Amino acid sequence: MTEFDWSDVAAETRAIRTGHRRGPEDEHSIPIFATSSYVFADAEQAALRFTGKQEGNIYSRFTNPTVAAFQERLASLEGGERCLAFSSGMAAIMAVGMALLKAGDHVLCSRSVFGNTVLAFQNYFGKFGVAVDFAALTDLDAWAAAIRPNTRFLFVETPSNPLMEIADIAALAEIAHRNGSLLVVDNVFCTPVLQQPLALGADLVVHSTTKYIDGQGRCVGGAVAGGAELMDKDLYPYLRTGGACMSPFNAWVFLGGLETLALRMRAHCENAFALALWLEQRNGVKAVHYPGLPSHAQHELAKRQQKYFGGVVSFELDGGQAEAWRFIDAMQWLSVTANLGDVKTTITHPATTTHGRLSAEQRAQTGIKDGLVRISVGLENVEDIKADLARGFAAAGF
Repeated sequence: MTEFDWSDVAAETRAIRTGHRRGPEDEHSIPIFATSSYVFADAEQAALRFTGKQEGNIYSRFTNPTVAAFQERLASLEGGERCLAFSSGMAAIMAVGMALLKAGDHVLCSRSVFGNTVLAFQNYFGKFGVAVDFAALTDLDAWAAAIRPNTRFLFVETPSNPLMEIADIAALAEIAHRNGSLLVVDNVFCTPVLQQPLALGADLVVHSTTKYIDGQGRCVGGAVAGGAELMDKDLYPYLRTGGACMSPFNAWVFLGGLETLALRMRAHCENAFALALWLEQRNGVKAVHYPGLPSHAQHELAKRQQKYFGGVVSFELDGGQAEAWRFIDAMQWLSVTANLGDVKTTITHPATTTHGRLSAEQRAQTGIKDGLVRISVGLENVEDIKADLARGFAAAGF
C-alpha cells in the first residue's frame, strides 16, 4: 500500500491519524513498544544499522516506534519536517543549546521566559563560554540593538509566562535571519492548534509536552520541531549521544493527548476568555493579563498571529505577597500547583514558585510583582471556577 499524503488533510484529522503504521496484528490503536533493544537478522544488518547505511531500529534511546509515531504526528501539526522527543521540556531546551552552541557564541533571550530557561542559559551554558543577553519581549528595537555577529540564536516564549505578552514572531525572525542567526520559539502556551511559529519564520519550535499536549498532568516530556537539515545535522546526534530521551509509555500518552488537543484548546480558550472578562470587573484587581482582552497591549498582534488567545490568565491583586497567598490559600478545589495545561484549573504565585529562583531585580525587569497570581484555566464549568476564586477575593479582603 502506498503511503498516504496527509498534506491536504485538516490538522484535527492529522492529530488523530498520522504516525501510525499498523503492524502484523492489525491493531487500531498505536501500541507501546516497551523494548530497550532490537534483534537484527544478522551481523551485517546490525553493522548497516549502526553506521546509518540502513534505516531501522537500533536502540530505544534514539529509535523507538512509539516515540517515532509521536514525533511524526507533532511535526505534522507544527508544519515541521522533523521532530525529536525528549524527557522533559527543559531537556528539549538544553538539547537546542547543546546541539547549536559552542564557546564564544552568544544567545539573545527574552526576559519573559520560564525561570529555569533563564537559569539554563545564564548559569550553565555561561560556564562553557557562551554569552547571554536578555531583551524585552515586545521591544523590537532592543532586539535589533542587542544582536551580535556571534549571536547563534534568539529564544522567545510567546505568549510569555506568566504575563501573557506576545512576541512578533515574523519580525523577530527577520531580525535573526538578517544577522545569520536562528529564531527558537517556545510554543507551549499556544500549542500548534493556536499558533505555528515555523510558518511565521521561526527555525525551531520547542515544547514541554507535559502541559497541554498531555492535558491531564500525567507525564513529563518535551519536543523540538523544525526543518530536516537542522534537526538531522545538529539535534539528532545530540539526542543519540546525550540520552535525554522520551520513554515509549510517555510517548503513547502524548499521542492520545494530541488526538483531543484541538477540542481541549478551544474549550480552554473559551473558559479563559470568560474568566478574564470577569476578573476585569472585580474589586481588588489592578490588572488582568490576557491577550484576548482589548486592554492587552498586544491584542491586535495576538489576533493576527494566533487562532485564539490561550488558556492562561494572570492578574495583579492590590497589595503584595501576603494578599496573594491569602487569596490562593482560600481555594477549596482549584489545584494549587505550578503546572499548567491541565483539564483541572491550577493556580500559583509566580514570584515564589515558577520564577522564585530569579533575583528580585530579574523579577522586576520582567514585571513579575508580588501580587501577581497565575491561573491555568481548566475545563470545569466556568461559573464554578469563578465561585472558588470569589472565596479568594473574600479572604484577601476585597
